[in-house]
Amino acid sequence: MESEPDLQSLMARYQQGDSAAAAILVHRLSPQLHRFFLIQFVSRRHADDLLQETWLRIHEVRHTYRPGHAVLPWVYAIARNIRVDHYRRAHRAESREEHLDEHAEIPGQSSDPCAESPDLEALLATLPQSQREVIAMLKISGMSLDEVARATSTSIGSVKQKAHRAYESLRKRLAGGALLKVRDGGDS
Repeated sequence: MESEPDLQSLMARYQQGDSAAAAILVHRLSPQLHRFFLIQFVSRRHADDLLQETWLRIHEVRHTYRPGHAVLPWVYAIARNIRVDHYRRAHRAESREEHLDEHAEIPGQSSDPCAESPDLEALLATLPQSQREVIAMLKISGMSLDEVARATSTSIGSVKQKAHRAYESLRKRLAGGALLKVRDGGDS
């Protein structure tokens, strides 16, 4: 994870036209932004496109970054908006692909109990979009609750609730339902 003061300094230099600072920001933040897009169950090709589109948008709106404020929530808010725009376009243009994605989850769910170690992406794919997004920002990108709340334009309580629901869902899937039996008294 990048140091926030370092990112703030690079962003301020980038705003002033320092192309070296821009290159460093792209180099440092692109891997985690790419993972953010991949975790949303987008193909690698789409993740590459979304990453490029995100950096283009960041370049266009870099003047809106307020020096001294956290960089990651600002960057992730832009990335999130790019992803949402992508999904809206895809929904209008490729509705059949969404139906295929829904059916693709069914075999993954039936084979998960048989697998010793379920694939992380397959597990996350079973979560609602908003929960996957929060988990990606919190656990994969290492953002704080406050940063995720700012990036998603929600409250910290909403972020906590989505994360809690995601964790509960993942626990149930990993335990194969055994967790419910233990909590309900198990042996009865």
